[in-house]
Amino acid sequence: AGVEGVYPSLKGSPVVLGDPAALARWVIEGQRPASMPAGRYPTQMLRFGWMKPAQAAALFTYIRSNFGNSAPPVDAATVAQALGP
Repeated sequence: AGVEGVYPSLKGSPVVLGDPAALARWVIEGQRPASMPAGRYPTQMLRFGWMKPAQAAALFTYIRSNFGNSAPPVDAATVAQALGP
């Protein structure tokens, strides 16, 4: 559910349910997604750059299909492509 004004909720999040590439860039590189309103959260996403595309895809698929969410799975190729070379 997140913490109001500090950490965003995973449930119903436009970032979680939206473009998997934007989600990958947020989690892996810390790039704030356009779908997250500016200034709403003062904290910055920790970078999980150590994750391999397959690990990240499994995590994204999990959060997109749990916590009341219902979004398609994410594959490793999508994550790898989003992050570039």
